[in-house]
Parts: sequence; C-alpha cells; structure tokens
Amino acid sequence: MNDVASNWRIGLVGYGEVGRILAEDLRGRCAGVAAYDIKLGTAADASLRAHAAEHGVTLADSHTALAAGCDLIVSAVTASQAVPVARACAAAIRGDAFFLDFNSASPGAKSEAARLVGDAGGRYVEGAVMTSVPPHRIRVPLLLGGPHATALEPWLVGLGFAPKVASDRIGVASATKMCRSVMIKGLEAMVIESLTTARHHGVEDAVIASLVETFPGIDWEKQAAYFFQRVIEHGRRRSEEMFEVAKTVAEAGLGPHSAEGTAHRQAFVADLADAGVFGRRGTPGFARSNDWRTEADRLLRHLDKS
Repeated sequence: MNDVASNWRIGLVGYGEVGRILAEDLRGRCAGVAAYDIKLGTAADASLRAHAAEHGVTLADSHTALAAGCDLIVSAVTASQAVPVARACAAAIRGDAFFLDFNSASPGAKSEAARLVGDAGGRYVEGAVMTSVPPHRIRVPLLLGGPHATALEPWLVGLGFAPKVASDRIGVASATKMCRSVMIKGLEAMVIESLTTARHHGVEDAVIASLVETFPGIDWEKQAAYFFQRVIEHGRRRSEEMFEVAKTVAEAGLGPHSAEGTAHRQAFVADLADAGVFGRRGTPGFARSNDWRTEADRLLRHLDKS
C-alpha cells in the first residue's frame, strides 16, 4: 500500500449506499474514515449511526467539520447537490487536500464545483463512475479528470480504487458518463414502460419473444427484473442524474427529448416507491422479485385505482 495514502484521513460526504460501501472497503487502508450526511438528525439517523459504529467511521456534524480534518474528501451525493456540497466543503478545505467529485453531474456542474474548490485552495478531481457501484464496490471503474487527476491516481490505487485518468480537462470524464447514461438509464425507462404496457394489454410474452429474436444475447426476463429493481430502489438518484444528462445534451445543441423523458419516468417510479406502491422499503419483498411481472402488476393496480 502507498505509505502516504495509508496515513490519509478520508471524508465521505454522503453516507448512503455508495458512501457506506466506500467506508467499509476503506477501513484498514487509511488512517481513518469520517462521514457527513444531511440525513443525520432525521428519521434515518439511527441506521447511519449504527453502520458508522459497526465500521469505525467517525460522523461529523457538518460539511465544514468534515472538510477541515481530511486529506481526501469524496463527494457521493445526488446530482443536484454536487455544487452545493463543493461550496460547503470549500469553506474549510485544507490547501493540500484533494476533493474527489464522485457525483453524476453535467460537465457544467463539474466545472463550477472545480472553480469553488480551486478558489479555496483545494485540489479538485472530477470522477465519473462508469457502472453500478455495488457489484464492484471500491473497484468500480472510475474515470478521473482535471489538472490534479494524474497526481491523485496513484494514491487512489493504493487505497483500493480502480481509477483511470481520462483527461487533464474538467468535463471530459463526466461527458463520457452522461452520454453513456442516455443509453443505460434510457433503456431502463423504456423497458419499464414497454413491458408494463404489454402486461396491461396481455402481450408481454409476445413482446419478450420478439426482443429475444432481435437481441438474442440478452436474457430479457432477467434483465427486465433487474431494471425494475434498480429503478424502484434508486429512481430518485437516477432521475436527478438524468436531468444532468439533459443539460449535457442541451450543451451540444440538441433538444434532450430522450434524456428528459427518462428523467421523468425514473422520477415517476421513485414517487410510487416512496408512496409504498412496491411495498415498504427494507422489507424482503421490496423490489426483490425475480419476475418483473410482480412489480408491473403492482404498478398497474395502482394506476387502476388512481
């Protein structure tokens, strides 16, 4: 392990799914891990504190309290909070500290976050997470960008990350991520829309058979179940990302029709999940069905009652 990295104190802004995974995997690789989440002091407080106690994570009282004591700050929040978090941390960041922006935000948002951190003397590094974190955990493929990316890369490797420098310019890594999301998150939304509608009309088996014929390399039953599960569980974060994707598309001069439609569909499913249409969060039956039809039927029953 890199000697310098092993002596670092790392601060995680955002202690949700991604933050907790990073905390678990960083334990023992550095001098200490601290975290801050705006849900501290809310109904989620007990679960956050329980996880932190179990994994030896120190919980800070604010963004500034976290930033002041860390060598590396990792921001892993929802896309809409990427710039506000950079602004809040910049108020106390040390001059030699790195700020790794893990968020799925547009190139424009990343540039603004970089300006805020840089003006405060911190070393901002753009990060673009290129696939879902849970299967890969800390070794999720990670593109880095910005003038400090090359300096941070070997320290991240020493901590267990799997980074690759995409560019010394801010925006290149996030643009790569955003353009990919037009396809990946869009496919999730299309599958949910297509198969739920097919289920209503009683033609789902014919539609699946046609998809298999056209794209024989995809197990559509398994893929559909996975898409339903991920959007029900994480649609809120995905919708915020897709609104950032829409901004990225607009920056190219295109009308972001597909991206905006995907954002609204993801938000629609997230609203229903929050309302309990798919069961209660944390219960065994919530978004865990191996058959996408179970979740489609829940959605259709809700629509029928509306």
